[in-house]
Amino acid sequence: MTLAPETGKEIVRKALAMGADDAVMISDPKAEGSDVWGTAYVLAQAIKKAGFDLVITGTQSTDSTTGELPGALAEYLGVPGVTYVRKLAVEETTIHAERETDTGYAKVHAPLPAVVSVTKSINEPRYPSLKGIMGAKKKTILVQSLADAGVERPVGAEGARTVLTSLETPAARGKGQVFEAADALAGAQKILDFLRERKLV
Repeated sequence: MTLAPETGKEIVRKALAMGADDAVMISDPKAEGSDVWGTAYVLAQAIKKAGFDLVITGTQSTDSTTGELPGALAEYLGVPGVTYVRKLAVEETTIHAERETDTGYAKVHAPLPAVVSVTKSINEPRYPSLKGIMGAKKKTILVQSLADAGVERPVGAEGARTVLTSLETPAARGKGQVFEAADALAGAQKILDFLRERKLV
């Protein structure tokens, strides 16, 4: 399931060729300019309408890379959200997951229904086979408008809660300074002077 213009059909078709059974695209000009809040709300409404037990997402999108959508989606759906999952198992009505952390991983459990975002270490994506590519042409991509998905609030640029005011390429980083100290005390003093000059201490 995706919120995307109809020009994104070929990307969805690739997912079908990789093994997905069917797909839903919410495509509507009124959704253009949606921020994370709007995107999560639209997807949540469509998912509720379709019915679900487990929603699996990626960690973040390749455009804005905020990583916030899975959490927002879980909030709108009113279900537990487990993020950064590297291993996942489902036993009856409970999910068992390993979440990646800065220092390793944490084992967590949550009841279904739930939302889970997975990292790239969850599996090795299969390549579309010729059979899969041919079969994908026969699979259904249901295209819905915002109204079809049950969206009642303004989304897109009109309903966005964030506004992009400017976008600039960062300045090139200058060369670093190399200082050879006679001893540890002189080295520490040089670092302290450097920080004081820039009013960082």
